Amino acid sequence: PFRSIQAGINFSSAADSVTVAAGTYVENINFRGRNIKVGGANRETTTIDGDSSGSVVTFENGEDSTAVLMGFTITNGASETGGGIFLDQSSPSLYDLTVSQNTASSTGGGIYCYDQSSPILKNSSVVNNSAGQHAGGIRCWNDSNMKLENVVIANNTASQFGGGMHCRNNSSPTLMNVTIINNNADIFGGG
Repeated sequence: PFRSIQAGINFSSAADSVTVAAGTYVENINFRGRNIKVGGANRETTTIDGDSSGSVVTFENGEDSTAVLMGFTITNGASETGGGIFLDQSSPSLYDLTVSQNTASSTGGGIYCYDQSSPILKNSSVVNNSAGQHAGGIRCWNDSNMKLENVVIANNTASQFGGGMHCRNNSSPTLMNVTIINNNADIFGGG
């Protein structure tokens, strides 16, 4: 047992699993390039609270689809980009998540995929997030081809473009069985 999720990640090596018991964990975690599985008991009972001090979860060291985050509510993140989950040149597997109540002063309140980040988001909800500029819910930028399956994107807000989702610069997401509802942007693209 470890005192924090991050301590478990730091101790792990490739293909390990970090199993997280139900509860609320006030911390910000970084996978640090480890292709491991970090799994909570379930998203109804296991929460990572970012305490408004940066992105709640960060993938920025080339993690691939064998890096797995599943079974959590990701909440209370606050950063310039990617309040809930920030990805840079990383393409992990994100399953059974609720990404909610996160903010970005610039873009990607819930999730920000940057520079060839093509994660899989499955059986998840991105709800009630906000951005000071673009993409209250999800932002895909610079050749980031996110795959979404069985996802709800709802009640997110952006001050400019893409309340629910905003994709640019050769980013081509794949959406299967995705519901985009009740999002708002002040200029273009509420949904």
